[in-house]
Amino acid sequence: MSPAKTASAAGDGGFLRVTQVRSPIGTKPKHRATLRALGLRGIGRTRVLADVAEVRGMIARVPHLIEVGEATPEEAAKQREAKEKALYARRASQVSRSAASQGGPQA
Repeated sequence: MSPAKTASAAGDGGFLRVTQVRSPIGTKPKHRATLRALGLRGIGRTRVLADVAEVRGMIARVPHLIEVGEATPEEAAKQREAKEKALYARRASQVSRSAASQGGPQA
């Protein structure tokens, strides 16, 4: 089944698991940009995305570089939770670095 048909089979309001399986090296710049827009940064990386027309259009542009399957809402929630946790950790490290660079208390 083609990625476009798999995407439409997931139904409205569903989620898709998109995995990059080939390198974008040697492909058109628009294909590389589409992979980045899908959130795929390397071979073997997987993203759970909403099954909407915009995502289906991006999937249709790069079917030779990705694999598409159905995903559960639990997988989407798990990915969203991991993303929020990483963002919190990144912000905390930025705050600690900026406090140290401002010449905090010296002994």
